[in-house]
Amino acid sequence: MDKPKRPDDADLKQRLSKTEYEVTQCSATERPFTGKYWDHKGVGMYKCVVCGTNLFKSDTKFDSGTGWPSFWAAVDRSKVKEVEDASYGMVRTEVRCATCDAHLGHLFDDGPNPSGERYCINSASLQFEGKEKTK
Repeated sequence: MDKPKRPDDADLKQRLSKTEYEVTQCSATERPFTGKYWDHKGVGMYKCVVCGTNLFKSDTKFDSGTGWPSFWAAVDRSKVKEVEDASYGMVRTEVRCATCDAHLGHLFDDGPNPSGERYCINSASLQFEGKEKTK
């Protein structure tokens, strides 16, 4: 696999919000229950906010109760890369965009069937394209 191409830092600082920049470029984490997609119910595709790569389909999103958008599968495993994260005295699996290397969140093995996985993703790393559900 080719090494991801990181976008120009000056461009990112101009077009991303401060939170989007800190999450995707500095591996920050937004507070739970504060991101725009944690309880989002639209039908469509969640894309990387940095490069627009398709990452997660809405039909794989579920309410994990954690306060972050959670998905039981990526749209394609080749669209995300997994990296060992040994920060904060624990070992976790970090999830990054395979196209631009943006930090997305973490992957855990406590998700629902059929995968048993939970992609715990920061809203600030995503942009949604699709239809909003009406109540």
